[in-house]
Amino acid sequence: MSFPLYIAKRYLRSKSSNNAINFITYIAIAGIILGSASLFIVLSGFAGLRDFTLQFTTVIDPDLRAEVTIGKSFILNPNVENKLKVVNGIASYSKIIEERVIASFDGNNQALYIKGVDANYKHVNVLDSIIWRGSWLTDKTNQVVVGDGVSNSLNIGVLDYGKRVSLFVPRPGKGQITSVQQAFNQVEAINVGVFSINEKLNDSHIFSSLELAHELLNFEENQITNIEFRLTENADEKKVKSQIQGILGNNITLKNTAQLNDALYKMLNTENLAVYLIFTLILIIAFFNVIGSLIMMMLDKKKSLNTLFNVGATVKDIRKIFFLQGALMSVFGGLIGLAVSTLLIVFQLYGPDNMKVMITQTLAYPVAFHAVNLVIVFLTITVLGIIASKIASVRITKYMMKTN
Repeated sequence: MSFPLYIAKRYLRSKSSNNAINFITYIAIAGIILGSASLFIVLSGFAGLRDFTLQFTTVIDPDLRAEVTIGKSFILNPNVENKLKVVNGIASYSKIIEERVIASFDGNNQALYIKGVDANYKHVNVLDSIIWRGSWLTDKTNQVVVGDGVSNSLNIGVLDYGKRVSLFVPRPGKGQITSVQQAFNQVEAINVGVFSINEKLNDSHIFSSLELAHELLNFEENQITNIEFRLTENADEKKVKSQIQGILGNNITLKNTAQLNDALYKMLNTENLAVYLIFTLILIIAFFNVIGSLIMMMLDKKKSLNTLFNVGATVKDIRKIFFLQGALMSVFGGLIGLAVSTLLIVFQLYGPDNMKVMITQTLAYPVAFHAVNLVIVFLTITVLGIIASKIASVRITKYMMKTN
């Protein structure tokens, strides 16, 4: 053990004869413990809120989605589809037709998005968790499943065979319009279910069979707007994405779940960074106590430092003593804070409900334990502690050692 480290550990364990200095040191250590614990708890809380938010937003998002780069739709010919079927890593895929339509029911009208899906869609997404009332649609039928918000705004019930949902899309073409039939393509459908995912989708989407959407939009054979892929559990996303891109060509863009929710991910990451910076600023203020306690310790130990200097210790060695003392104080305080906050997070995750922090009577405040947050907090505390210790230790000068 080096001489400066040995003295630094002794100073850290021993009490000063001056109670005021002891009090300042205790405040500095308490500030480090509370600061590191608070930072980890807040980061874990935001991680929990992030996961909680994404589980509703991404519930029907595929692992990969292929969509046209220019335009709205493309032709998926059978030869290309056969190549997709043999790609390793694809568990299932579904052909999709998605477009804006006008829905009319019982005198109520609303502009919506229709999402026509094939029979494989139930293998790409877990549909049982989103159906609130009724059931999922049957393939190759004129059935639809509407969002909860759409059901309320259009007053659509389930399996009301006496009333049909009318779906309209404008027909392309030129010339004077003389009738509604000339202006719009129209199909009649029966609602068989109501889904609930999130407010945005509930208020704006309806599902139908691929064939119904194909008829409504008057698409050509094999014409679709996108393909949604579900990958196998251990699939290499980059490798599978590269293979799909090679098959579909450069006119198709492939997006993963994060890219499909790019704006949401950016917002959540920005909020997380902002909270981290705010709490780091609070920690910086707390570390002024560390600087103050080290300077007070230098003044209190001045006679001892003069003795060390007279027996051969250099100014560099004495500076190192207080640098190591401050660094050790920061590291040990940070570790204690992380240990306490980890116990609190684990308790919030697995403890009894009557002891947790609750949002509602049945919903505990969401938190998530991520090892990377432990590393971030520990590195932040360590770096700030080193900087504070360096600022304090440079106060030691040769003139100070020679002054009684």
